[in-house]
Amino acid sequence: MKKAPNFALPDQSGIIHNLSDYKGSWVLVYFYPKDDTPGCTKEACGFRDLTAEYKKNNIVVLGISKDSVTSHKMFAEKHRLTFPLLSDETKNIIQAYGAWGEKKFMGKIFDGVKRISFLISPDQLIHKEYLNVNVFTHAADIIKDVSQSS
Repeated sequence: MKKAPNFALPDQSGIIHNLSDYKGSWVLVYFYPKDDTPGCTKEACGFRDLTAEYKKNNIVVLGISKDSVTSHKMFAEKHRLTFPLLSDETKNIIQAYGAWGEKKFMGKIFDGVKRISFLISPDQLIHKEYLNVNVFTHAADIIKDVSQSS
C-alpha cells in the first residue's frame, strides 16, 4: 500500500482540511465531476443517508471536485450534506490522485474529473481504490470494505 497524498483544501464553509488531520480514522476521499448533477447528487446523498453507519465505523467522508467553495455551499445546503466538500479549483490534488483525465459523455470525449474514490486507512495508506464507482451502491460498499478490514 502506498501513502495517500496529503492536501490542504477549503470546504463549503471555507475551512481548510488536511488529510493528516484525520490520522487514526478511515477516510474516504471521493472525487466527483460536478455539484448538483444527477449522478453526483445520488452519490453524495448515499453518503449522507449512511452518516450514522460511517460514524459508527470511524469513517470520515471528504468529497473533492473542481467546483468553487460557493458552489459546494449551495450543493451541500440544498441536499443537507453532512460532510465536507473540498474545492480544488487548481486541480492539483485531483491530478495527484489520478482523478483527472479523458472521459466520454454522450459521444463526446473531453478531459474532466473522474468519479473515483480512495479508501485511506487510519495510518494514511491507500487501502483500496474504487475506479468504477456505482453511485447507487458506493456508500454501502465502503462500510462493508471497512468492516471486513477491521
